[in-house]
Amino acid sequence: MTSFLRPALSLMLLMTAITGVIYPLTVTGIAQLAFPEQANGSLVRDSAGKVLGSALIAQDFTGDSWFHPRPSAGAFATVSSAASNLAPSNPALATRVKASAGELVVDGQGAVPLAMLTTSGSGLDPHLPPEAIRYQLVRVAAARNVPAQVVEQLVAEHTERPLVGPPVVNVLLLNQALAQLQ
Repeated sequence: MTSFLRPALSLMLLMTAITGVIYPLTVTGIAQLAFPEQANGSLVRDSAGKVLGSALIAQDFTGDSWFHPRPSAGAFATVSSAASNLAPSNPALATRVKASAGELVVDGQGAVPLAMLTTSGSGLDPHLPPEAIRYQLVRVAAARNVPAQVVEQLVAEHTERPLVGPPVVNVLLLNQALAQLQ
């Protein structure tokens, strides 16, 4: 029996050491050397070095002077990040979307963009399409008493064009640039 047990335990300990200790430490070390900012969470800091958030996770912004992100099924808490799992046929989804549309409507801008009414798959997507940002532009410019052209220029500067997929704007980075205007 020990002739079978000893090699099995030795192999289990060896594989545990390789896959549970050596491999994670190696990958973490390489990531810290090659991509330190990304490996540490893509943190966004203010001019004093204080962490404002992560460029990878949506932040909740309220008030007319800020661009608002899309809704979060987990109230912007990473612990409960997930989609709402409400089917299009679920009356609760229709009720939530109608309530959100009523709160987000901007006079003279037409219908609220769908991206501002629906959650993302993770519930924490920090990006919005440029159209959803432009929908909010008049409200933000008026609340900040800044010409709309200045805010439009900020939006253009913060529009990312990935290799695959449509253009997007990171709401946290845009709002940080907006805060630096004042």
